[in-house]
Amino acid sequence: MKDRLSIQYLSSLIIRIILSLVCAGITYFVWMGLFILMADSIGPLMKGFFWIAAPVTTAMGFATGVFVHERVTVTRKATFPAVLIWPLLGCSAGALTVYWRGPMLIVFGMFAVGTASVVLRELVLRSKES
Repeated sequence: MKDRLSIQYLSSLIIRIILSLVCAGITYFVWMGLFILMADSIGPLMKGFFWIAAPVTTAMGFATGVFVHERVTVTRKATFPAVLIWPLLGCSAGALTVYWRGPMLIVFGMFAVGTASVVLRELVLRSKES
């Protein structure tokens, strides 16, 4: 019985991660599209704003995926800001660690550390529930 529950939990976790990755990908591509469209016509201050907004919009995508999964499956009743804080910290840390190698590479850092933050959130909440 316990193995069955752990397999159920793992499958739910994998679905949650995939859904959060899809939502993060969508929000990142929206950000990228806006940035590419506006890059030539905006000044350096607005470009800086766009670079700062990249981890925020990507984190909102990660959080949306987790939030939607939790609402549809009725597993938890967390608020969106409570879900958002984990991927926001992860995406920001990922972007900051990779930015010095080239700003366009932040996507790899954001997605790697953002995904890790979603997994870490699930493990922390799972340990609190048991």
